[in-house]
Amino acid sequence: MATSEIVYSVPGIGCAHCEAAIVAEVGRLADVAEVAVDLDARRVAVSGDRIDDRAVRAAIAAAGYEAER
Repeated sequence: MATSEIVYSVPGIGCAHCEAAIVAEVGRLADVAEVAVDLDARRVAVSGDRIDDRAVRAAIAAAGYEAER
């Protein structure tokens, strides 16, 4: 199965706590292989098989942030 990547803009992030919260929430999702947070660019890259965009957005929201594509 091919691995895909979706990159989200998350304007509200800027610290290690933000990063840890997003990695924890998104990392729990099925089929997510990796979550990479770039605090400087305020972006979150999610890679894996059959990534569910709505589930990723909901997980980011559960961490307290809003994601845009």
